[in-house]
Amino acid sequence: MRLRRKAGREESAVEETGTTGAADPATSEDGAGDATGDATPEGGPFDIDDVDPADPRALVDLGSLLVSPAQLQGRNLRVQVEDKTGTVKAVLLTDDSGAVELRAFAAPRNGDLWAEVRPQIAAETYRRGGTATEREGRYGTELLCEVKVAMPDGNQGVQHSRVVGVNGARWLLRATFLGDPARSAEAASLWDELLAGVVVRRGAHAMPVGEQLPLTLPEGLQPVDKPTT
Repeated sequence: MRLRRKAGREESAVEETGTTGAADPATSEDGAGDATGDATPEGGPFDIDDVDPADPRALVDLGSLLVSPAQLQGRNLRVQVEDKTGTVKAVLLTDDSGAVELRAFAAPRNGDLWAEVRPQIAAETYRRGGTATEREGRYGTELLCEVKVAMPDGNQGVQHSRVVGVNGARWLLRATFLGDPARSAEAASLWDELLAGVVVRRGAHAMPVGEQLPLTLPEGLQPVDKPTT
């Protein structure tokens, strides 16, 4: 993927986010009528304005999220679709070792939406009887969550998730890792590299801060209810 730096934009370090639910919409708008904000992660994930349109390698277009074919090698690309409305809620990349769920949200031009959302995710995890622990990772502060769940055989197990949030140019990309990417440092490193190749298309229209950016279902893509780990 070839990149081009947009004039007048400085790239900044990234941060990480959530596991359950969506970022809570705020009442104020994010100033979407303005030009793209200044916060752009260095080394990816990327803003659509930083992708060279002359790059011959086609990206898989899912609306607000785009992924490269290289990211899909050895993995399955699926989406979560709401049954009643047919709305695409999340993008999933999966393999035998685990999965990552991707969502993007509208964010303010300035500020750290991930820092605001992270306590909400932790609180929801506590409400479900689980635990949420902060630690520093490749993209900044991330959450390690554990929640007790009923297993198919009737016994009780623990679901591990690792939630990463990346503040971008008026967007927040939230990645929830399940399976080995949430438990193993080696697996986490490989899946974090995958996240670095994601491209976010924010769009210029005004949206409330915290509202999920719309996703689309490409022809032939298989919807799923939830990732299998």
